[in-house]
Amino acid sequence: MAIAKAERLMNLALCLLGTRRALSKRELRESIEAYLEAGSDDSFNRMFERDKDDLRELGLVIETVENLDGETGYLARRDSNRLPPVQLDAEEAAALGLAARVWQQARLAGAASGALQKLRAAGMPEADNPYEHSAIEPRIPVHETAFEPLMLACRDRRPVVFDYRKVTAVRPEARHVEPWGLECWRGHWYLAGWDRDRSAERVFRLSRISGRVRSRAGAFTAPVPDVVTVRETVESWAGETATRSARIRLRAGAGYPLRSRATAARELGDGWDELEIPYGHGLDAHLVEFGPDVVVLEPADLRADVMDRLRAVAKG
Repeated sequence: MAIAKAERLMNLALCLLGTRRALSKRELRESIEAYLEAGSDDSFNRMFERDKDDLRELGLVIETVENLDGETGYLARRDSNRLPPVQLDAEEAAALGLAARVWQQARLAGAASGALQKLRAAGMPEADNPYEHSAIEPRIPVHETAFEPLMLACRDRRPVVFDYRKVTAVRPEARHVEPWGLECWRGHWYLAGWDRDRSAERVFRLSRISGRVRSRAGAFTAPVPDVVTVRETVESWAGETATRSARIRLRAGAGYPLRSRATAARELGDGWDELEIPYGHGLDAHLVEFGPDVVVLEPADLRADVMDRLRAVAKG
């Protein structure tokens, strides 16, 4: 069974790499014997979609193209799937080894380990791991099921659709997004991308995505910014970039993350303190997480935003 699947994947990869134009599902089915033997169209479609996803996870860059008749086709351009010779020094090899140890998720850990084996086979030097005997284990927590399909969509430049619930909304709504990149900020993962429905860049917190992330055919309609710009976009939307100051009341003994950001603080008595903290986009969502331990004094627009979010949470 494993040999049959490996042969099928190899045949599919050769077909996609050996063409100068996109091949439709119908053409691929007629070219690969295993697909001809599929019992029904549904069986073939399921088999093809699994094989395509498996090849993408193995690193093959597969493009989805629509012809003039609106028919979807697939191809893997040779220039997009050709790698230069691997030349890494010991420090670069150590950095890759450390990165491979960071991920907690089993599937990501397996992919990272497999990538290291391939690089070592290509001549990457062995390097001592500075964390080998350390009590500190570097990790990036990833608990959201949306992370992996979004990571693959960012890599392959594939538009996606998912249901997203804003803090101020009672129920989620569908969002059509061209994903740019994923960034971790204060222990939470965020997706930055182009929102097609709003024709503007947006940032989405992965923990608010519900249901399955669905891929869509077609090319991006908006230019993709560089990595640094994507990171700055996430920081700005998540509240890192402060443009003003806010004044809040904070219950004594609570809200230590807020206290660490305070530019001024004083005791009010009766178990409350007054803090002045930087105010940027996303602070209202951050304050809501502290519930009744925080009262916004000013500015008025921040207080109104926090009240709206609390009412939405109360409605369920």
